[in-house]
Amino acid sequence: MSTVHELNYQYGFGNDFVSEDPRAPGSLPRNQNNPQRCPYGLYAEQLSGTAFTAPRRENQKSWLYRIRPSVIHGVFKKVEQSGFTINWNERPPNPNQIRWKPFKIPCHDVDFVDGIHTLCGAGDPRLRSGLAIHIYLANDDMKNKAFYNSDGDFLIVPQVGHLHVQTEFGRLLVEIGEIVVIPQGVKFSIELGGQSRGYILEVFGSHFTLPELGPIGANGLAYAKHFQYPTARYEEKEEPFTIFTKYQGSLFSAEQNHSPFDVVAWQGNYAPYKYNLERFMSINSVSFDHCDPSIFTVLTCPSQKPGTALADFVIFPPRWTVAEKTFRPPYYHRNCMSEFMGLIEGNYEAKEDGFLPGGASLHSIMTPHGPDSICFETASNADLKPTKIAIGDMAFMFESCMGLSLTEWGEATCNAIDPDYSKCWQDLKKNFESIRL
Repeated sequence: MSTVHELNYQYGFGNDFVSEDPRAPGSLPRNQNNPQRCPYGLYAEQLSGTAFTAPRRENQKSWLYRIRPSVIHGVFKKVEQSGFTINWNERPPNPNQIRWKPFKIPCHDVDFVDGIHTLCGAGDPRLRSGLAIHIYLANDDMKNKAFYNSDGDFLIVPQVGHLHVQTEFGRLLVEIGEIVVIPQGVKFSIELGGQSRGYILEVFGSHFTLPELGPIGANGLAYAKHFQYPTARYEEKEEPFTIFTKYQGSLFSAEQNHSPFDVVAWQGNYAPYKYNLERFMSINSVSFDHCDPSIFTVLTCPSQKPGTALADFVIFPPRWTVAEKTFRPPYYHRNCMSEFMGLIEGNYEAKEDGFLPGGASLHSIMTPHGPDSICFETASNADLKPTKIAIGDMAFMFESCMGLSLTEWGEATCNAIDPDYSKCWQDLKKNFESIRL
């Protein structure tokens, strides 16, 4: 894997990029996509992220110029022991507020793919509609292994340990406080350098995009210029490799005798990318009341219903709070969306005691939730002066219009559910003072 100084990036969300490995100058065809003979004897291969006839503004594709085409591999066989599932009927429905303690990283050697466990989800990748939320718990590198997801895109949020990600398009170093998106079909391998834990949002059916800004105007939230894409860097290994794919919810593997990371040059707008959450420009109230959490959306994956997301990725970064005459923490609410919360580092203002880094919570559709009793009492009596909040903290939310079902691993096998979670609201007292006539 590369060292940090070898990594170069291209910038701009959804841009059309061109990149060739400097070791092979002129490897990228200049005037067409598919010449009769590619430079250096390379093979041209298109990777399509949308239908050929998708509107131009939505069309996503890239051309890869590689030493061997991807079609050279053995027969795929199902991997029986896998943490993936799309069986949303493993457990009965559970409308309760759920909180997980930090998920334990195993002591034995487990690489990134073997360490993935499906926590909850909904929908069906065969119908190109739905999502899944996974946890990864690993401590070993993917040695001569590569993985690609036939079902959808991965949005990966590391919480412990940096990720050295090698892809067909080049290499990315993803540090704590950054995210990486690996689009459907893109092969990748991950080196860890030690223990690693994190969260994965997988979407079937469409791709992540930047949210519309509406009345915010031209500037704010995540800037397109801050998204980083890899540059071409081929690997010419003549060694056995195992290729894994997630297909219709199951894991399969096939063998081949060369590295899949043999792309010498590429061009297009369909590629993996990373983003540093510290670069997010927060928007908030400067007068009164508490804005909806949609103002903290980094990336969104639209559903068929306008204005309603299949999945949003939302963060709660350090920021100033100045609202007057206002209860400033998140308000109590019931929602027509499912809300999965994770914590990368620090605390979460509405539940500072029990919600821990590496843990999570799930508040399902129309399940009530909000600040615990300590947070309510403190915020209700606070001096409302301008205050910098969430210093050293980073919480996030995966939000979806779909009703999420827990898996067997998520509700039982992981042994991480906090049985006392609901107690954090039981001390909320009656403050009502009736008027007696």
